[in-house]
This record gives sequence, structure tokens and C-alpha cells, in this order.
Amino acid sequence: MAKMIFVNLPVTDVARSTVFYEAIGMEKNPKFSNEHAASMVWSDTIHFMLLEHAFYATFTDKRIIDANTTSGALIALALDSRAEVDAMAAAAIAGGGSAVHDAEDLGFMYSRAFADPDGHGFGPFWMDPAAAQDGPPDMAAAA
Repeated sequence: MAKMIFVNLPVTDVARSTVFYEAIGMEKNPKFSNEHAASMVWSDTIHFMLLEHAFYATFTDKRIIDANTTSGALIALALDSRAEVDAMAAAAIAGGGSAVHDAEDLGFMYSRAFADPDGHGFGPFWMDPAAAQDGPPDMAAAA
């Protein structure tokens, strides 16, 4: 079996969040979804589990953060082109998310940033294949 990643996110409204994640290109897996959770498929090996707060709390004793005011993680999503980055960011805004900052263009890498309706941060990006293989032309200049 391939190694997989399941990103579990606490959400206040599973139905609203499902609509948002479908808008940015994910597909709901009904086999692992119900009124308390939605399994959203990004790829064959990466899935996002949207868990209502009460259900999420069964997995941890820690307080659930308000991602609108506290950053717990920033999730970067690699895409195949700048146009795909722009399209995902536009879909996120249209689907109920919010822009976090303007596009960043470092030449070898292009990115945008948005938050889902619960404030979880995402950064879709495109990277020049040569930079992905060899590293950026001047990492010091990129900082």
C-alpha cells in the first residue's frame, strides 16, 4: 500500500466546508463521510478529513484552536502551473474562503495564499521544475 497522508481539520460546519473543498478541486469520498465528517480527496495519497469540533475533540485532549485568530499549520499544495495556482485561489474565494495576501512571484516559484471558511491556511504554489530538482537559483535572494 502506498504511503498516504490524512490531514484532519476541525470545522464548524461540515456541509459548508465540503462545498468549499469541492470548489477548490477536491472530491468527497462518501464511504468515509457522514454528518460529522467529510473525507475530501486531493490525490490518491492525500486526503483531508473535515471533522466537526465535537468529533475532532474525540481524537485529542487539547483545546481546538480558532484558526481565524491562531495559526496551527500552513498547508502548501503543489500545482502544475501558475494558471492553476490562480484558478485555485479564485475558486477558494468564490467558494467561501478568504485571500490571505497577494500573489508572491519569486521567479522560480509562484504562490498565493487563502484560508478556508474556518481560517485554515493554504498556499497553492507552482515551482519551476529545474528549481524543484536543483534548488532555487539563489536561496539567499528568495528569503
